[in-house]
Amino acid sequence: MEEAFATRKLIKPAELKALNTKSDLRGGLQMASHLGLIAGLAALHFLALGSWWILSTGFALGVAINFLYAAQHELSHWSVFRTKGLNEFFGRLIGFAMLFPRDYDQVMHFAHHRWTQDWERDGELTREPYTWHSFAKWMLGTTYWYNRVVGIIRRARGIIIEPYIGAAHEARIIRESRLHLLGYALIAGLSLYFQSWAALTFWLLPMVLTKPVHQLQNSIEHLGLTHKTDILQNTRSTRTNAFMRWLCWQMPYHTAHHSYPSVPFWQLRKLDHLLESRGGDIHRMGWIEFQIEAFRRLASKDESQWPENEVWIVSSPSGKPVKLEA
Repeated sequence: MEEAFATRKLIKPAELKALNTKSDLRGGLQMASHLGLIAGLAALHFLALGSWWILSTGFALGVAINFLYAAQHELSHWSVFRTKGLNEFFGRLIGFAMLFPRDYDQVMHFAHHRWTQDWERDGELTREPYTWHSFAKWMLGTTYWYNRVVGIIRRARGIIIEPYIGAAHEARIIRESRLHLLGYALIAGLSLYFQSWAALTFWLLPMVLTKPVHQLQNSIEHLGLTHKTDILQNTRSTRTNAFMRWLCWQMPYHTAHHSYPSVPFWQLRKLDHLLESRGGDIHRMGWIEFQIEAFRRLASKDESQWPENEVWIVSSPSGKPVKLEA
């Protein structure tokens, strides 16, 4: 399957074998530190209750929770831990917290990797082309959370409309959705019984309200790039600082990840440097730089009006889109 993802063979087989090495220690340190950050911020949030500090602690807590999807993403690739069962355990736990069931996420994400930027088959492109307004709503998290909640309820009812979900996966995805709803209903029932706002205060409200920060990473990875099959042209990496790369589980090295998705997160920096040193022309932009350019371009023309063989959101001094060969 690696052949399907790596559009250019810039890495030698022996190098790839070494890069593919998984580690319970490295995965465990990353997981423990991220969960530890959330626990620490939750404690500060508790201490801030009743004061204006709750706004800052709630913001920080929500951002840390949202970026747990980076952990779920890597767990879905089975690449965080060498011990396979740990990937599934934490994947299901985090998927529940993120309102993003693991089995569904794996099927959707596999389709995204297998058919990146293919409008008909990419699991992340089952949407209408963006207009300025629809992109703004998605960035705010409005449509994101609507799709998450409605999707779980619909699939729990046994209604599958996603083209990337085959018959072999339908039963377990439906069962998983029902178990998630049962779990959420149990939390709601216990909250009412004990008259507790804890689930809202320390989980749902911070996570929902700070989604726009997480959307900075979600939106930059592929939007405005060509729909050709060349990974180096249809995937974008992010310029950011070391703390954010840690919080994102190294996903800002997104082109490296898409080129060789079996490589664990903690090896992506090395892989990125190898790709670039060997002629890999990697698209890179900063989060804010990208957002300014994306809204500017979408204000000019809707996504459907930009040619599919054109990179139309790119860091360019001239401000002109980069046209690729047909």
